[in-house]
Amino acid sequence: MKLKKSIRHNIAFLGVFFWVVLFRTLPRRVGITLARLLALVFYAASGFHRKNTIRHLTLAFGHEKSASEIRRIARHVFLHFATAGVDAIRIPLYDRHGMDRLITAKNLHYLEQVHADKKGFILLAGHFGNWELMGAWVGRERLNLHVVGTPLSNPRINKLIVDARNTAGYINIERGNAARGVITALKNGFPVGMLIDQDTRTKGVFVDFFGKKAHTPVGPAVLAGMLSVPILPIAMHLKKDLTYELECFAPLHYEDTGDRERDVLALTQKCSDVYEQIIRQHPEQWVWMHLRWKKQPGDPLKKKDRF
Repeated sequence: MKLKKSIRHNIAFLGVFFWVVLFRTLPRRVGITLARLLALVFYAASGFHRKNTIRHLTLAFGHEKSASEIRRIARHVFLHFATAGVDAIRIPLYDRHGMDRLITAKNLHYLEQVHADKKGFILLAGHFGNWELMGAWVGRERLNLHVVGTPLSNPRINKLIVDARNTAGYINIERGNAARGVITALKNGFPVGMLIDQDTRTKGVFVDFFGKKAHTPVGPAVLAGMLSVPILPIAMHLKKDLTYELECFAPLHYEDTGDRERDVLALTQKCSDVYEQIIRQHPEQWVWMHLRWKKQPGDPLKKKDRF
């Protein structure tokens, strides 16, 4: 069994390595065109992901968008992540030759404001736009960014991704053993990137997300209260000309009323609200195939899921 698993992992790694080499060799536009063609094939062939994408878009927008418009957005979700994937693979090239031609920034004064305090802060991100390229851009600014990431089951592919992040200038902290690394980084005055837009097994609460209750990690809110650090929402979206715009938003702060659970819930809801508004601006750039509303209030939670 272990031998078969090892063989599968090695084959998968070789496949990923092939695409990495190919997309770093091809001109960017050629690589994006190829990736988008493959994405359309995957959209047609993968009933599970296609149906989940359409179903979740319908849950969020069914009362305001037609079925044909939702299907159009669903196709563009796959096209978008084909583009974002190519650009994530090409990060070392952009890092060497400069990112300024590819990325513009908006409302950077919010980032400069929290960084100037020199007490650490949380960068609130999501699986939106191109979060890997965004991390590389922040890393290029020499802010000593740390990011919390879930390790992949394939150790060789996981190492490939972690090494790429560390080389790009942002330090990977493995989810599951992240608490000490995150607290140390924040206490040392460094930013920590955290993504809260997926239903995971981390401790969470149910907050409103597109009008539905969604189980959402409380890590950013808990850390903000425990360490008195701000939360800075940040996002990077792909524009029609295939360049990106990074945007910072007003910092969020923990408000201590003496009721810790209520305060954590309130701040987590604010975090969710900000990212919902970001996604609404560019709905084709979020991972609608993810089972975001899988858990619901009343479902039995495992001990480590409880807050």
